[in-house]
Amino acid sequence: MARPILSIDLDAIATNWRALDRASASGVQTAGVIKADAYGLGLGPVAQCLASAGARRFFVATAEEGTDARAALGPGPQINVFSGHTEGDAALIRDADLTPMLNSIEQITRHFEALPNAAFGIQLDTGMNRLGLEEAEWESVAPYVLEAGPELLLSHLACADDPDHGLNEVQLANFHAMTDGTGLPRSLAATGGILLGPAYHFDLTRPGIGLYGGRPYEGAAPVVSLSLPVIQTRLVAPGEPVGYACTWVAEKPSLIATVQGGYADGFLRTLSNTALLWAGEDPCPVVGRVSMDMITVDVSHLATVPESLSLLGPMQSIDQLADTAQTISYELLTRLGPRLKRRYLESRR
Repeated sequence: MARPILSIDLDAIATNWRALDRASASGVQTAGVIKADAYGLGLGPVAQCLASAGARRFFVATAEEGTDARAALGPGPQINVFSGHTEGDAALIRDADLTPMLNSIEQITRHFEALPNAAFGIQLDTGMNRLGLEEAEWESVAPYVLEAGPELLLSHLACADDPDHGLNEVQLANFHAMTDGTGLPRSLAATGGILLGPAYHFDLTRPGIGLYGGRPYEGAAPVVSLSLPVIQTRLVAPGEPVGYACTWVAEKPSLIATVQGGYADGFLRTLSNTALLWAGEDPCPVVGRVSMDMITVDVSHLATVPESLSLLGPMQSIDQLADTAQTISYELLTRLGPRLKRRYLESRR
């Protein structure tokens, strides 16, 4: 069976990392966030690409992801785990030389007891109310924890994509209050925080979505393109429906192409009857429901039906498609399924 082809431009990822590194204040280290299989694009190739570009510090969501990152990167680069040291992680952290960002007093206790001499960082809650020690908790354990020598003090901005949101300044002030005077490396900014300016950069920035071509980094080089092979075309007479539940009915004689790819591959059903695919510069509307394995597209206006149609590429970015799907680029990228044939593009070094 024909497979959709997801092309991933590793040079573009490297270009985006270097640009965000330059956008970070002088003397600030720039990491790379490669959680969720590098946002669906392949942890191994992306991690190696970022390391070649100059990244020496990486962030993943779980210890299991950290072991995959270590296998791809080898010894040397620091691999930080956002979820910290959860139950059962000790062997993974030790064997893969991971640095967990401890999020609670319970995690601090677990880590110090299981791996008393192992590296760690601390995540602080400055207003997002998701992960991290709250101010009172931090005050109660800070003397003991600081004596053990954390690698990093970290927090996460909730509204960095909106520069005018008042919570940004509140979180910045809270982070200063909780960390000033510690003398330790600090990190607050992901992609959005980098764009907020040097006040948010501290010692380490950690771009994620900006590496992969998504908002809020409007200047990002595009990273992904996606083409879906045409399986079959058919003429549909006026009054005939297309797809499940008859949500689209032809108003005139129409040539409909069925392409390979559906919600099993990560293409949301909200794209039904709304999205566009492209034949070069010619838009081709999706008609009918997106199904598990197939999408139907009106190609009546094309002089020649190509072998494949483009869902992502020069005519439609990941953010534009996300807008159509009423979601965000993060979700679309991380939903891209294993049936897609991933093709990596890079110049010869």
